[in-house]
Amino acid sequence: MAALVVNSAPEAKKPQRAHTPQWVSLVSGGVAGGVEAAITYPFEYSKTRVQLLDSGAVSAVRKSTNPLRLIFEVAKQEGIGALYTGCSTLVIGTTAKAAVRFVSYDTIRNSLADERGVLSPGRGILAGMTAGAVESVLAVTPTERIKTALIDDAKGARQFKSSIHAAKTLVRRHGITELYRGLVSTMMKQSATSAVRMGSYNMLKETVKAKGIKKNVLTTFGIGAVAGVITVYATQPFDTIKTRAQGVKGAGIMEASRSVMRDYGVRGFWKGSSMRLGRLLLSGGIVFSVYEEVSAILSPGTHR
Repeated sequence: MAALVVNSAPEAKKPQRAHTPQWVSLVSGGVAGGVEAAITYPFEYSKTRVQLLDSGAVSAVRKSTNPLRLIFEVAKQEGIGALYTGCSTLVIGTTAKAAVRFVSYDTIRNSLADERGVLSPGRGILAGMTAGAVESVLAVTPTERIKTALIDDAKGARQFKSSIHAAKTLVRRHGITELYRGLVSTMMKQSATSAVRMGSYNMLKETVKAKGIKKNVLTTFGIGAVAGVITVYATQPFDTIKTRAQGVKGAGIMEASRSVMRDYGVRGFWKGSSMRLGRLLLSGGIVFSVYEEVSAILSPGTHR
């Protein structure tokens, strides 16, 4: 009786994406965030300053809506150092929030991606939204509160000497919860921003990969920059409300929204978008490029 031969050779497995270790995501994200914040801070300063001003402002600096012109005017009238008011706070905060964002995003991505490491657009947005919520609680709200208060304070007779002095003063006057003023608006802004930014970056990255375009620093920078542009216009209203809520005096979400409508109308919710565009256009390219490069150095075997 002829023996029945069965081919028991194992089926070829689909290549799986190597997961980025959490410590690599944490370190790479922190480095990328710190570098990006230090390079692009003048745009953040000009954006925040414009959002804090009311319609009665009369000076040349206050009237300018062109980011480069405003930066030039501030440097001319108040000195270059004025453009870096609150910078140390933002650098520390951005380092922390980028570290938290990337480790959160990569952790969620690893659990939601398929066996090939591909993340669907919907899941990419969900991962980004969750990462944004986490970073807003752990890092963003306190540092943004202090940074915004410092810039707001710099418009008149200064009461804050430094970031640490501002934090101590706010806590002494109103308690530790004062550093979390604007938490809801910040969480809304960060969740929306991270969802759009990380989601669009993921979709663009997968599209580029599908078209066989070689991955390098330039393509990563370009994808990140485009993701930054999309993010600005999709989430600017959240940023404007958050800034108004975190001024020196502080305000609730409804009060902040009403003040924007009162001063500028509906278009006011996109006030500062050109300044933010200048920053996110660069930051989108910088942060993803630095993140990918540092990750490759720390974990050469990981393929993103």
